[in-house]
Amino acid sequence: MKSILAATAAVLISTAAFAPVQAQAQGRTEVIVVHKAPPAPRHEAIPAARRGYEWVPGHWNWNGRRYTWERGHWERVRAGYVYQQPVWRQDRHGWYLDRGGWVRDERRMARRDRDRDGVPNRYDARPNNPYRY
Repeated sequence: MKSILAATAAVLISTAAFAPVQAQAQGRTEVIVVHKAPPAPRHEAIPAARRGYEWVPGHWNWNGRRYTWERGHWERVRAGYVYQQPVWRQDRHGWYLDRGGWVRDERRMARRDRDRDGVPNRYDARPNNPYRY
């Protein structure tokens, strides 16, 4: 009987130790609702432009107890993507952070490949034909 209890306890302890790792892996998809509005954004001096990089301004982040300021930083530009800045949004439940990040620029991609067949317009003999292959 003691061995069964010991085995059960070992399984429960190992499961409890593994749970925080799973929560960290899903960090970008979880929604954190805060009931108090974020402070006004701070003013940051924007450094001189760098070729191949985009300046991401700072924003307020929630650490579980209070707001903390995340300083602005440079992000390497990704072709075909546009950077959406983090934004705090309010709904009837409270405030939540839309973390932003790199998202596909559909308008730019549509100009490069109108029929979305994977061949850029400049190399495509029939750029408006989606049934090429």
